[in-house]
Amino acid sequence: MATTARGRSSAPHRRHDADDQLGLALDAPLVCGEVERWAVEQGLSSLIGLDEAGRGPLAGPVVAAACALPWPCPVAGLNDSKQLTEARREALFDQIVEHAIAFGLVLVEPDVIDEINILQASLLGMAHAWAQAVEAAPGLATAVALVDGNQRAPLPATVDQRTLVKGDARSLNIAAASILAKVARDRYMVAADCDYPEYGFGRHKGYPTPQHQAALNAHGPCPLHRRSFRLAFPAQPPASPQRDGAEP
Repeated sequence: MATTARGRSSAPHRRHDADDQLGLALDAPLVCGEVERWAVEQGLSSLIGLDEAGRGPLAGPVVAAACALPWPCPVAGLNDSKQLTEARREALFDQIVEHAIAFGLVLVEPDVIDEINILQASLLGMAHAWAQAVEAAPGLATAVALVDGNQRAPLPATVDQRTLVKGDARSLNIAAASILAKVARDRYMVAADCDYPEYGFGRHKGYPTPQHQAALNAHGPCPLHRRSFRLAFPAQPPASPQRDGAEP
């Protein structure tokens, strides 16, 4: 379902204040769907959300997703993927795929992350995911693109693009993209566990847990590890010897 993005992103990335772009108060309580309601009030008829999963792990791809949902949204319970249980994300994944106008899923492999850095790899993946969704539904080329965070993706200059801090907790379209990306990446890492069982990818999904750090110290990196990330960790110090007379 997901494709792989390769290549260098040469588009400049400028910092943007999401609240300046959308007129939403970031200090107000976060309500998933507030962006879509704002868009209706502004007369914006079409939105597409962009997000990623897997910027922090030591191993595996970063996965980017784009998703455009109809309004009113037929999928209940959407929220930032990090706030949902694995079982809930899996259930929502299937509903999103069923009801989305279109979506895109793109894997950006570790060698590309090492070449252009994790931020640029994430943004590049979002651009490829956007293009994938637009290929499936060409009308989305004129949709407002909502990008989670404060960095623009290298989309065509004609695209009305808005960055949105904490967008996955405020926009249904971004939340849907975040769930697609998270589930797709988790499934990838579970499959990778069969190829590299000594690392425990199925449990920690490549994140720097103590178990993963110990496996790296014992076995060194595998082809899925990001060589531009810190992969060497000091061994845990031995327990301090007891002093004479100390209680056990």
